[in-house]
Parts: sequence; structure tokens; C-alpha cells
Amino acid sequence: MAAPARNHVWVGTETGILKGINLVKKQATNYTEVSSLTRDQEVNVLCFGDPQETEVLLGCRDGTVRVFNTEKSKFTEFHECRGGEGVFRGLGVLDNALVTCVESGLLKVWKEGSNENLEIQAGPGVEKMRLCDAERHKVGTGGKENDLKIWDLQRPEEPIFRAKNVRNDWLDLRVPVWIRDLDFIPESDKVVTCTSYHQVRLYDPCSPQRRPVLEVLFGEDPLTALSVTPDGRSVVVGSSHGNMGVIDLRKGRLLCALKGNAGSVRSIQCHKSMPVVATCGLDRFMRLHSLNDKKLLHKIYLKSRLNCLLLTSQDKWEEEASTPIAEEEVKEEEEDEVWNNMETVDDKTSSKKRKEAQEVNVEDGATENTTKKKKKKKKVI
Repeated sequence: MAAPARNHVWVGTETGILKGINLVKKQATNYTEVSSLTRDQEVNVLCFGDPQETEVLLGCRDGTVRVFNTEKSKFTEFHECRGGEGVFRGLGVLDNALVTCVESGLLKVWKEGSNENLEIQAGPGVEKMRLCDAERHKVGTGGKENDLKIWDLQRPEEPIFRAKNVRNDWLDLRVPVWIRDLDFIPESDKVVTCTSYHQVRLYDPCSPQRRPVLEVLFGEDPLTALSVTPDGRSVVVGSSHGNMGVIDLRKGRLLCALKGNAGSVRSIQCHKSMPVVATCGLDRFMRLHSLNDKKLLHKIYLKSRLNCLLLTSQDKWEEEASTPIAEEEVKEEEEDEVWNNMETVDDKTSSKKRKEAQEVNVEDGATENTTKKKKKKKKVI
């Protein structure tokens, strides 16, 4: 088993491997034994199990939740969370209880040591379930022909907000609904969603209307993932063709595009305090972009197709790679000093050849000057 290390990004793959990435050392480590993997262990969702981020929870295709301890660098717990149909579409923690939601719409709170687990039917075709970071008892759900709903797990009888579809289009046809991802705006009740019909919509539960208060179209491809920036003023979205953009939620316009992705974007996460965003997808790369200057800071190939990622909330990444670089620079400087202090040895044969070459050049130069003077004199005549 790999030695404990501080990783900045955790990634879950289609093959069931949990990978930890140290961006300072530019190293990726597998924390799952490849020999024991099966197709049913595909990692669909990830989340941290505690505020200290010492536990990473993996929601797998077979309906189990595995707990990985980052300090011990090994899996320590295993939970059976089977119920409903389809794979996990969301995973979270509320008061030491697991909160899961599957594709069929069964949202369940698994209370430890109790057989009376809370169950909510969020409707079929769920694509995403996410807990609110500020108020953990608030949960958002949405999917195919299943518009946005916000639930209060303390009052689970009915959703506290149920979105209403936009008005019919110019042909008076109903606009289809297909939410792919959603996120809560920090320090606000607003929720932003992205759809398979390249729509980015902003909802305000405090508003009298249940329709979106803002709608922006991005590209022409289905949008598959999003993440709100730390200031809550914009959202980063990604499409099934690898296009990424940053959209201003105040003015409803595209701020910039983030380039580099070559495949469908499966997961996006903005850092909670730093202006960076991490992405992963089917092209097998994990990328880290800067939101200030749009530069690609890191690009790491991870061999497997990637489903989800977690970006650590720490904002002071240790400079572990500084020592080896300094040693290399010192060696180069020492070598330069050695070469500079060596005496120059002249070869008699080579110096003789150089002298002959210089004489030839002088003669050629004199010939050229004489020719020019003759030509000039001829012109005067």
C-alpha cells in the first residue's frame, strides 16, 4: 500500500480505481488494488466524509459506499446502500448519516445504527443530487423530464421549491427538460443548473415566480457538468464535446472560454478560495485551469476514463518539489565554473589554418574593393 501523502485532487474512474494527485510533485497514485476490480466497482460519485477531509467516500455502481482514510492511505469501511434502480447520482454526509440518491429517484438518508431510514421519491430519471454546503439539510435534485426540486430533509413530505418549466417556444411547443448538473450559490438561496439542451438556468426560490430568473445558452452541445466560482458571481460549465466556459450570472454573458479538453467533461469543481478549477472526463486527463488568466496550470494523464473528482479546500500547497530543483541548479553552476576556469589550449595546425583563411579573406576583400573602384571610375568616364 502506498505511503500516506497529501493529495490535492481525488479522482474516481470507470474501472473502480481511486486516484490521488499531488500537484506539487506532479504525481498520481492508485489507492485501489487493480487485480481485485470488477465492472461493478465503477466509481460514480465522490464526496468528503468530514470537514477535515480525512475521509473520501466512493459511491460505486454495485450500490456500495466505500470509505477511504487519507491519513492511513487505505479503505477502512464498507456500507451497503442498495435501494432503487440505477447508479448513484449523488452522495453526501449529514450528521454522520449518508445521503444517497439513485437514478430511479430514491433519495435516502442512511442513519447509522437505525433501521428507520428516511426515504424520499424525487421522481424518475434523476441525473444529479447535491447537498447545499451552507445548509446541509437542503438538497437539490433534477434530471430528464424531472425539473429542479429543493428538499428540506427536516421536512421531507414535499419539496420546499419545485421549478416550473419555461413557456412554450415560438412554435408553441413545449420545451423539454433535462437537467444534467446543479449547484447552490454560496451565501444565497439561488440554484444554478445546466441541461442537455445547452441551457444554463438560474433559479431563485425567494422569487414569486418558479421559472428561471436567468437563462443563458452556451454552445450547441449538451452541457454535462458545472461548478460555481467561490465568489458566487459566475459558473464554470462543460459540454459533452469538451468545451468549457465561464458564465457571468449577474449579466448573463460569457466571460471567457477554458481550452484544452478533448473529450466529454464529466466533473468540474472550483476551489473554495483559490481562483482555480479542476476538470476531468472521458479523455483520461485531469486539468487545472486558472480563472484569472485562463491558463492551463496542470494536465495529468490518468490512463482510465474519469467520472468524478474532489478538489481539496486547502489553500496553501506545500512546495515539496523545490529542493531537487535547487540541487540541479547548483550542479549546473558548479559545472559552469569548472569550464570557465580551464585554460585554453591552441592547436598549432588549427591556428595555421585560421591564419591562412584570414589572409584569403583579406585578399578577397581587397579584390572586391578594387573591382568596385574600377566600376565607379568607369561610370565617371
